[in-house]
Formats: sequence, C-alpha cells, structure tokens
Amino acid sequence: MVDSINWSKTPLLPVITQDSTSLKVLMLAYVNSEALNLSLQSGVVHYFSRSKNRIWKKGEESGNIQILKEVYIDCDNDAVLFKVEQNGAACHSGNVSCFYKKIDFDGNIDLSKAKNTPLPYNTIDKLYHILQDRKTESKDTSYTASLYAKGENTIGKKIVEEASEFAFAIKDNKDDQIIYECADLMYHTLVGLSYKDISPDRVMQELNKRFAKSGLEEKAQRKG
Repeated sequence: MVDSINWSKTPLLPVITQDSTSLKVLMLAYVNSEALNLSLQSGVVHYFSRSKNRIWKKGEESGNIQILKEVYIDCDNDAVLFKVEQNGAACHSGNVSCFYKKIDFDGNIDLSKAKNTPLPYNTIDKLYHILQDRKTESKDTSYTASLYAKGENTIGKKIVEEASEFAFAIKDNKDDQIIYECADLMYHTLVGLSYKDISPDRVMQELNKRFAKSGLEEKAQRKG
C-alpha cells in the first residue's frame, strides 16, 4: 500500500492523527517517505517538521510519544490517517488535542440561501478512482495493475491500438462496434491518465476553456 504513494508528486502528505480509543482528533501534521517508514518500522509516530525541516519523533522533547495502532491511506493515496495511543497531551499547549479553539457557530442554516450545485460523480470519475485503486493490486490478478507494471510504453501502445480499432469501427459503420471500441479506447486513455496521476477533471477543464474559442483559433495558438 505504501508503494502506491507517488512521493515525487507529493513529497509531503498531510496526516490526521486520531486517538485510537476515544477517536478524538489530536492533531494535523505531515510525513515524508522516511517519516512514514520510520513510524511503521518502530511503532512510534514520526513526522516531518516543515519549520525544522527534518524528521521529528512526536514527544522527543516532552516525552508525550504516540504509539502507532492503525494506519490508513485515503482513496487518492495523498493523505494519511494515524490512529494512536497518546501518552500525555498531544498539543504543545498542554491540551489533549491541538484542536481546542472553537469558533462560535449556532448551527442555524438558511437553506434558502444555500447554493445547491451538486457535482455528479459520473462514470469517468468512478472508473478513474477504481483505476487508482488498482495500483495496489497484484499484476497477476489485475489487468490494469499489469499495465502499470509494464510502464508507459505498453500503456501508450495500447492507447494507439485501441484508437486504431475505434477508427476502423467508424469506417465499418456498425454502431455496436463503434460503442464497444470507444469504451476500450476511453478505458485505456484513463489508464494513461491514472498512471500519470492526472485527474480526468483536468481534461474537462481544458475542454471547457475551448468553448470560448473556435477550434481553428485554438490550434493556431498552440502552433504559436
């Protein structure tokens, strides 16, 4: 699971640290690859201090160490949850949790003023996240994982192959075959995006930009 993290893209991951018994959120910190591996190997939580610019063991001065109980990685492999046994206070202020400053909020919401603009979790988004999950699967049991293991050359060749089959299906003028081959092409294109950790939403944003200009204008700008 740890191997699925792209440290070159996100050298520091945010960590939410939670008491394993009370489930109280204790703190937010960061880990790099070394800090995470030290925590897993020693069972004592280590973080990366951005202010000190070094690895630090929680409680190295105060003695209020954190014993690691469980570790979770989020669905995008770019955030971590530690569940710990906290010795003493987690916060340098002496409070149990670093989150002890409460902002006054009465909980009253005027729903008539609330914007209701739900974004659909569409098939493309759903498939992309499934493909991201396949990075932790065995190449012997997952076709997608086997493509990742073979690397960008194989992935690129599959995209070219599927694009050709899609083009020939259009030429043959058979609707069912066109749909089938287009689905294959879209799948392998998403594998390529996932391999590079590029969300398809960024492609949608690029397409949205092009609504304001003609295709000829856009191509001319790229050539320039």
